[in-house]
Amino acid sequence: MTHHLTIITGASRGMGLAMAEQLLDAGHDLLCIARRHNDELGQRATRAGRRCEQWALDLGQPQAAATRLEVWLASTDVASLASVTLINNAGVLPRIAPIAAVPALELTNALRVGLEAPMLLTSAFLRATQGWAVPRKVLNISSGLGRRAMASQAAYCAAKAGMDNFTRSVALEEAGQRNGAKVCSLAPGVIDTDMQVQMRGADAKEFPDIGTFVGLKEKGALTSPQEAAQRVLAFLARADFGDNPVADVRG
Repeated sequence: MTHHLTIITGASRGMGLAMAEQLLDAGHDLLCIARRHNDELGQRATRAGRRCEQWALDLGQPQAAATRLEVWLASTDVASLASVTLINNAGVLPRIAPIAAVPALELTNALRVGLEAPMLLTSAFLRATQGWAVPRKVLNISSGLGRRAMASQAAYCAAKAGMDNFTRSVALEEAGQRNGAKVCSLAPGVIDTDMQVQMRGADAKEFPDIGTFVGLKEKGALTSPQEAAQRVLAFLARADFGDNPVADVRG
């Protein structure tokens, strides 16, 4: 028998958790990398008869996670796989304030989790699976803020913009490879997660766009994590996935 294997970061809550739940329901086996285990997700996998391995790792120290992933993939039974996919979903929003007011450690952590970790994990994933004869995909969860600047969001905007261009470069590299991976940096829309709560709770004196995010919530314009996950996974399953390395689920 063959099965689909999906590796997903930030799967313990929010849209990452919703994607993990929906993938399990669809029959995928999972490797989830997040700061903490989610016991309910493990129980869901057991009920579904699927494998769901969870690594409690801090992606602010991404080299250890990438090394462990490469070793883990090397021990995987490729013959039993129908496909393998990496979803880089984890992200961190540092203090919402002008760059001069954000502590250096928060800036460093945001860039490591939001950009360095996806780069290292993608590198490890592609290296470990380059000889595999199954379809390979890399989905990087980006943001509209990677494509337009916003005051008091410099680190987050920079991480997502870097992710977009990183994905473009990897797409060019993989296009020249035998069984090259399909890669895409996808903006998932505006989702009702803890990040949105953080934005609405920012100091209005330091965040001139706070009204935009308050208004989105008041107007009911935010997508639920479950609906956003469904849209993202439907995009991932499209036959033309990867044709455009930078995309928006709404377009």
